[in-house]
Amino acid sequence: MPDALQAARIVKPTISALEDSPIIDVWRLGIDRPDVIGLWAGESDLPTPAFICDAASAALAQGKTFYSQNRGIPPLRQAIRDYYARLCGVGIDDGRISATSSGMNAVMLVAQAIVGAGDNVVCITPSWPNILRAISILGGEVREVPLGHDESGWSLDLEQLFAACDGRTRAIYFASPGNPTGWMMERAEQQRLLDFARQRGIALIADEVYQRIVYDRDYAPSMVEIAQPDDPVFVVNSFSKAWAMTGWRMGWMIFPESMTADFEKLIQFNTSGGQVFSQEAAALALTEGEPFVKSFVERCRRGRQIVLDRFAQMPGVQVVPNLASFYLMFEIEGVTDTLEFCKRAVLEAGVGLAPGIAFGAESAHQIRLCYARSDASLSEAMDRLAPFIARVAQPVVQTG
Repeated sequence: MPDALQAARIVKPTISALEDSPIIDVWRLGIDRPDVIGLWAGESDLPTPAFICDAASAALAQGKTFYSQNRGIPPLRQAIRDYYARLCGVGIDDGRISATSSGMNAVMLVAQAIVGAGDNVVCITPSWPNILRAISILGGEVREVPLGHDESGWSLDLEQLFAACDGRTRAIYFASPGNPTGWMMERAEQQRLLDFARQRGIALIADEVYQRIVYDRDYAPSMVEIAQPDDPVFVVNSFSKAWAMTGWRMGWMIFPESMTADFEKLIQFNTSGGQVFSQEAAALALTEGEPFVKSFVERCRRGRQIVLDRFAQMPGVQVVPNLASFYLMFEIEGVTDTLEFCKRAVLEAGVGLAPGIAFGAESAHQIRLCYARSDASLSEAMDRLAPFIARVAQPVVQTG
């Protein structure tokens, strides 16, 4: 039997049916082209700060290359506890915290703990696509509840969200601030959602990776500020964004106090824990990284304004305002196939963008741009996009 046919019979249908993110389709077109300005991925063009890298190098030089505890080294767990105490004024027991091998690893661990075949997870979209794939891998059903938007920004209909839940709903997933929207769930909405989850016995998976990249306050409201230790709340975070550590694959999670042993085992059977030298660097990022975080947010603020100002000069472009993250979602009159548009933007304008279909069915007509870049890079990208958009835009003609 040919190898391909043999493999097709071995692999589970749910895995074979998985599709690449459309972002990858665009990325493949331009990743080997040095002239392309890549605004498609969720990372900045800044390298990790030297003090963080130096901490990892020092740990390596000291021979810290052995296995670590499943939930991470104690200094890192303590640094996470101290971080929330300083930032949010809350105390979190050590047994509720685990370092993870990336934010995605944290999401998958939570999904493995609570989602099985036949379950469903209600997801607020547009959303980072990996969580949707994780649910599918585990045999669960994804139920999308789209955000609404207008000229003032994004909004959530909580009643629509509640109505999407039924007896098979195991969890509600939401990112606040959101990728790709920059939408934030405010405290009153968080409380209503928590009350609903408590009443229905539904878990909440709160993705707070962009918590620090906010423009009207120091940080976005966190579920850890209102959840009780035994509430069915799982908070996921990452070092990737605010500390410019995407390639390090380091994250953390906070879970109900009754699940310490469960996650000890899940981590043991997934990764058996992370690297000590990376964890020491991550601990230092939390304890000494505040000046970098603040400067990075200001850099993103400038980048956002550069993009907003330039889009305002382009006929046929509508941008949905945001108050957080480092993305903007926009649409172009007459452009309905945004995957094809993004492919053409790579080949014809030398700019990498992300098609909205990657983030949910309701955002298929939109495009995501990551502005976590230098001022010069963003200005050049907008210079390239302006004539390209002028060529492809087809303004709607009003009649009557």
